[in-house]
Amino acid sequence: MLEALSRHGWHNYSLFMRPDGLLFGYFETPDYDAARAGMSKEDVNARWQTMMAPFFEGLGGGHADEMLVELEEVFHLD
Repeated sequence: MLEALSRHGWHNYSLFMRPDGLLFGYFETPDYDAARAGMSKEDVNARWQTMMAPFFEGLGGGHADEMLVELEEVFHLD
């Protein structure tokens, strides 16, 4: 999975979890659509999505990576 993520341009990828189970992920990529499309073709990603599906709410039969929402950066401090 790590190789596939890197191969498709996922960088600086972090996951954060609150005590109540809310999971938040962050990653950087030069091409968001290409990064997601590349991972959608990976067998390892399909296996991961199936294995993790019980841990995600509100998927309606979909995969967790289909629920990604791109957020607009509104502030950045170097």
